[in-house]
Order: sequence, then C-alpha cells, then structure tokens
Amino acid sequence: MARFRNKKKMLETPVVKKQPSVDHLTGEKIPKSFVFSRGKVPGSLKQLELDLRKTMLPHTALKLKEKRRNNLKDFLNVAGPMGVTHFLMLSKPKSVPHLRVARTPQGPTLTFEIQEYALVADVVRAQARPRCPQGIFNNPPLIVLSGFGSGGQHLKLTTIMFQNIFPAIDVNTVKLSSCQRIVLLNYNTETKLIDFRHYSIRLQPIGVSRRIRKFVQNHNVPDLRNLKDVSDFVTKAGFGSESEADEESATVSLITDIGKENRASMKSAVKLQEIGPRMTLRLVKIEEGLCSGGVIFSEYEKGKEESQGCHGEDKLSTAEEATEAN
Repeated sequence: MARFRNKKKMLETPVVKKQPSVDHLTGEKIPKSFVFSRGKVPGSLKQLELDLRKTMLPHTALKLKEKRRNNLKDFLNVAGPMGVTHFLMLSKPKSVPHLRVARTPQGPTLTFEIQEYALVADVVRAQARPRCPQGIFNNPPLIVLSGFGSGGQHLKLTTIMFQNIFPAIDVNTVKLSSCQRIVLLNYNTETKLIDFRHYSIRLQPIGVSRRIRKFVQNHNVPDLRNLKDVSDFVTKAGFGSESEADEESATVSLITDIGKENRASMKSAVKLQEIGPRMTLRLVKIEEGLCSGGVIFSEYEKGKEESQGCHGEDKLSTAEEATEAN
C-alpha cells in the first residue's frame, strides 16, 4: 500500500508595512492610541468608540479586537511593543457615560463625563451636503484648544494631555495639503464643560464661481445646448452667493499649490465642515496612575481637594512633568 507523506508547504511571509514610531522631520516619538470600551456598553456608545477610532487615524488601531474577559493589563502588554502612548476608554458605570484618557504605562488618567454626544451618522444626517473626501484620514488632525488658559492646574494638565495625544507639527516643514482635519476643544469657564468637535478643512478660491470649480474638479464637458454663449456658463450664478460665503470665512494667501483649484499667490477661503463625532465633556477626576493611584483632582470632592493644599498642586505638577516626559 502506498504511503503518503505530508509535505510542508513553504509559505511566503507577508510584508506588513509598519508605521514609523519616530517623526523623520522632528525626531520626536509619534503618539499612538488604543480606543476601546470597558464593561457592558450600549450600542450607541459602541458606535461612538468606532467613530473615535476613525478620528484618531492614522496612528491608532482601527480594527482593535477586544473581548469581555480582557482586562487593562492585557491591553497594556500589547501597547508596549506597538509603541502605544495613550488609551481612550469608554464606559457606562451608571447613568452617565464616561471617557477616560490615560497616558501609558504609568498615567496620569483623566476621567470625563460625557454629558451629550452625537455620532458621525447623526452629524451627516443633519447636513444638506455632507463632505468626507477620500484620503482625509491618511494624516492626523490638527488640534486646537480654546479657553483652557483661564483655569487651574487641572486644566493645564488637560491641555498637555490633549496636545500630546496627536503628533506635533512644524510650521516650517509641514505640507499644507496634509492639513485636512481639525479637532477643536473649547472650555466654557461658566459651565465647566468641554465641547469636542471634529471638522474637515476645505480651501476654496475666492472670485471663482461654483460652476467653474465643479468643472475644474470633475473635468466633465458641460451642457451648453441651452446657452447662447460660453460666457453665460461662466457668469451664471450657482447655488447661493459666493461673495457672501467668502466674506463670512477667513481668507489666506497660499505659498504653494494645493490641488487643481487653489494656486500659489492666490487668496483662498478656509472653510470648516463638521464630520463628527461631537461630545460635551466634563472633567470629574484626575488620577496619578493608569486608572489607579491617588486622586489629585476631583470635581465632586472640592473639600478633599482644598484640604490637600500645596500637596495637591505638587501632585498635579508631577503629573504634568510625567505627561510631557513620556
């Protein structure tokens, strides 16, 4: 009887393109993140987790798989070899959802209550002309913080945390074509709430009608059968008044060409369009370690914070130094 031998098949090892861990221009470490949930969360909060992952692109694990039996130590063991610097954790311990932003591996951890939130689908549904061009998530967003300078040490630590969660940019070397998204965080001193917004950036040449812009973008042959002269196509107004749109938005003079429409030395209008998600946050607690350690700030325990006095301020300063050093 013939014998059959199991021959080992030689499989080619796939080449995985690794993202750089150090910026080749600035030489600084590129921050990377994990976005995941803790405990049982509703479906809408799970979708918010996916939307936040997309916001943190490209330096995040978009298809991070998590299981209920995974604990924080499991994520931390994987984060080290992958160069992950921040955790964004969603949970719903009671009636109010929480977002914790932590610096790995030793903290600090900022805990926010999510007072309100809207998903990407909700933002898109409310817009007449939603805009999300291809390739917009190939580069990290710009980060803009407003209103945080008028608060105490806890707001300063919040500023440092969010500034370091996205890669720093060098205004002398950055390519304007890579600046396509912006994350805005605005702190209201009266309500003590933080508005989180995510926008796409669009440049629009001033003095060019909507019809001409569409023609340059699409290269489609226009239908001129009902027009007496080609000048009618150029001068005919499109949807809305272009001059009014230009007056309402900021204008810039470009130093390089961006796309087919915006040319160097021309003035262009900078337009922002919200792409979601959006959140209204309240900072309620800051812990020294990674979801553990001493509480150095608590919104609902003011008496305890005041009794700590200078010791509490020293802990906040130490946490700031640890966040910047890491």
